[in-house]
Amino acid sequence: MNVLILGSGGREHALSWKIARSPLLKKLFIAPGNSGTSELGTNVDMNPGDFASIVEFIRDFAIDLIVVGPEDPLVNGLHDFIRQEPFFKNIVIVGPAKAGAKLEGSKEFAKEFMTRYGIPTARYASFTRDELTDGKAYIETMKPPYVLKADGLAAGKGVLIMTDLDNTLDELEAMLDGKFGIASSKVVVEEFLKGVELSVFVLTDGESYHILPEAKDYKRIGEGDTGLNTGGMGAVSPVPFADDEFMKKVVDRVIEPTISGLKDQGIPYEGFIFFGLINVDGNPFVIEYNVRMGDPEAEVVIPRIESDLLELMSKMGSPEFANCQIKFDKRAATTVMMVSGGYPEAYEKEKEITGLDNVDDSIIFHAGAKLSDGKVLSSGGRVLAVTSLADQWPDALKNSYKNAEKIRFDKMYYRRDIGFDL
Repeated sequence: MNVLILGSGGREHALSWKIARSPLLKKLFIAPGNSGTSELGTNVDMNPGDFASIVEFIRDFAIDLIVVGPEDPLVNGLHDFIRQEPFFKNIVIVGPAKAGAKLEGSKEFAKEFMTRYGIPTARYASFTRDELTDGKAYIETMKPPYVLKADGLAAGKGVLIMTDLDNTLDELEAMLDGKFGIASSKVVVEEFLKGVELSVFVLTDGESYHILPEAKDYKRIGEGDTGLNTGGMGAVSPVPFADDEFMKKVVDRVIEPTISGLKDQGIPYEGFIFFGLINVDGNPFVIEYNVRMGDPEAEVVIPRIESDLLELMSKMGSPEFANCQIKFDKRAATTVMMVSGGYPEAYEKEKEITGLDNVDDSIIFHAGAKLSDGKVLSSGGRVLAVTSLADQWPDALKNSYKNAEKIRFDKMYYRRDIGFDL
């Protein structure tokens, strides 16, 4: 099969790493890719948001399967754009159509969907600029902490958790006045749920689904979960408290009603569903949906999949998909994200990365890294993910840190307490 993966981060490197191992693979293309993916396939200088160029590439290179890594192209209708071409009716697209992508593209839509189908989630209400007074009055009925979420995509920056009432009221007004652009033209005000977060993933063709390994990531820049939110500073899989009893609740209360709800609404769905959950006294509540794999969760989930992921994807939409068997590596996986100094605020790029050849017993997934004149340079905030596997997660983590110490680039930073709360 000829495969095209869209995206340039650690998630896309992990997907490429796995798909490159499939005997079904003929040619692998990654657009735009990074310094890591270049060793597994052919990087293509193409923007995942350039739909016309993607369609032309699919035709010119006889692509059989496309995996959409980031959310923006899905929310903006890439799946639908490809499907409108009769020539492409047999191509497998791992990533939902625009209607299904609204689960991530609109917080309000997702909350309404969960409420309609009895999926446990926090109490909420949504407000526009014209409803600012009502929004402030609603917040005043709540107890801190207060949760404000931009309705649309805000590059991971549109969620605020605050403890001071006056500051929260000011932030609501700022968001509705355009703090996050059009993404916060509507704001969801949500009850704060106290518990421990985790992520559960499925691959579905809209009829049946396969559950992938669960993971727990760490969003805050500082140790002890302090400081600003990031795209993720590390992750662990499996999650110790996600035992059979808890996962049965997840299936019965979250996954099954989501899949059946999509069918009930006539929304076709092909791709990953990322369930952002919180464990509240042993019960799963949904914080959010994402319509693609997480990052850095992909860097621990995908290495634990023993089965041929490309084969599984290739059967989506056929009767064979439901009967596929998916096997997991029983070992634990951990990843530590190495980031640019100053991230998630202003940071410098173009820093030479050294020591990669000295790493052993870990997988280095490149995220914000590129090749230039034979050197690997930093090109983003999150630069590298150091993933290790071992029988127990503390041993895997020890190996990730051992190898992180061998890598160098100017002003690099990484958290040294991943897994501290497990």
